[in-house]
Amino acid sequence: MFSDTHFHFHHLIERGLDGGEILTQLAERNMFFGLDIGTRSDDLLRRHVQIQETVAKLPESVRGAADEMLYYSAGIWPDVDEIKNRVEAMKKLEDSIEAFVDKSHLVAIGECGLDHHWNPSGVDGRCESDFDQSVYEGERELFQMQIELARKMNLPVVVHSRDAFSDTIDCIKNMGYHNGIIHCYSYGKEEALQFLDLGWYIAFGGATTYTKKTKMDEMTELLRFVPDDRILMETDSPYLAPVPFRGQTNTPVLIEHCYHFVAQARGIMSSELSVLVDKNIRHLFKL
Repeated sequence: MFSDTHFHFHHLIERGLDGGEILTQLAERNMFFGLDIGTRSDDLLRRHVQIQETVAKLPESVRGAADEMLYYSAGIWPDVDEIKNRVEAMKKLEDSIEAFVDKSHLVAIGECGLDHHWNPSGVDGRCESDFDQSVYEGERELFQMQIELARKMNLPVVVHSRDAFSDTIDCIKNMGYHNGIIHCYSYGKEEALQFLDLGWYIAFGGATTYTKKTKMDEMTELLRFVPDDRILMETDSPYLAPVPFRGQTNTPVLIEHCYHFVAQARGIMSSELSVLVDKNIRHLFKL
């Protein structure tokens, strides 16, 4: 019924949620694609083992469908420690990719990118004071190293960009490899145009549903502006649960609320949007 281009299933398992029940619901909905996103240099193999252990415990009636719909990315989120140790981090990432047995289901590099949202008390613990010139430059370098890895592997990139538009567009232009997703899109129409002109896909998730009434016209214009062949939907679970579940732990099951919001803004049915997204996923990830 619906597609989901992004969920952190290892977080769901580690947080004590019933990963088996969630996977069962997704399989029963005939959800053909779920992407488990990498955020650490050494998490790919661990995530795969955790998910496979969960799949093995599912009812036999849905086990095959659940296993078939699960895909993986491998990447390094711009954590300060990973930035400072980026050469070693990239070696770990490449070693884990080399050791990954399910190569046909490794379909992207990322999530990687730039984050300049300063919120020391948040889950990311982002402090502007941590970003001296060497860390700032190192963050850009780590991002560009992963774009280069994606180029070598001919894979799309899942780009994390928060409060860092200018640096993000500069880095991807520097690398000249325009193949991937601007994930959890949080900028405006003019910024979207620049990404779209370079060939990137734009992905919308739960945060889109948080739009204030005073900003709704701008959001509607943005959602209508992104072409049919460049729009993707995502959950980013366990974060950014859509309204009416804001503030709760997000799961891929809630993706339908994002579809409803975006489809309504575009003046189409949720099922029509799902068809568009499915087509875009198949094209981007070569499925």
